[in-house]
Amino acid sequence: MLEKIIDLDKELLVFLNSLGSERWDGLWIIITKQAYWTPIFLFIFYLLQKKIGWKNFGYYVLFTAVMILICDQTVNLFKYSFERLRPCNDEEIKGIIRLVKTSSSFSFFSGHATNSMASAVFAYMILKRYYRHAYLLFLFPLIFAYSRIYLGLHFPTDIITGYTFGAISGYLVFKGYQKFLKNNFSKDN
Repeated sequence: MLEKIIDLDKELLVFLNSLGSERWDGLWIIITKQAYWTPIFLFIFYLLQKKIGWKNFGYYVLFTAVMILICDQTVNLFKYSFERLRPCNDEEIKGIIRLVKTSSSFSFFSGHATNSMASAVFAYMILKRYYRHAYLLFLFPLIFAYSRIYLGLHFPTDIITGYTFGAISGYLVFKGYQKFLKNNFSKDN
C-alpha cells in the first residue's frame, strides 16, 4: 500500500513539475524565497495591528515566533527520521523532471508548506471576524508551496503533510493565543 502511494506521489510530481517552462523558472525561484513576500507580510501585520492593537499584536508576533520554531523543529525531526530524498536527488525520477533548483537536505515533509499554512491559519483565525476576504490569506501557502513542486524540491505528499501539520499547528496556536488573551484580560479586571 505504501509503495503504491509513493508511486502515485512520484507520478503526480512528474505531471505537476512538467507543467513548468524555462520562461517562468525565474518567477518561481523568486516565489520560493520568503524574503520576497515581505511586503505582503507587512501588509498583513498592518491589518492585524489595526484591528487588535499594539499589545495584542505583540503577543501575536510572540506566538507566531514560537509556532514557527516548533514547526521548524518538528519538520527537521521528521526529515532526519524518514530521510526521504528530494525529487531532485531521487535517481528514479531526477532524469525525467525539470530540475530548476537543487538541495541536499531531505524532503519529508515540507517546512515551506508547514510554516506558510500555520501562519495563514493563525492570521486567518484572527482576521476573519474583521475582513470578509480574509480567506485570501490562503493564496500564500498555495502558491508558496507549489513553488517547491515546480522547482523539483518536494513531492506532493510532502506538501500535503506540511499543510496538514501547519493547519493544525496554526489552529492550536490560535486557541492558545485566545486563551492567553482571555486570561490576561480577566486578570486586568
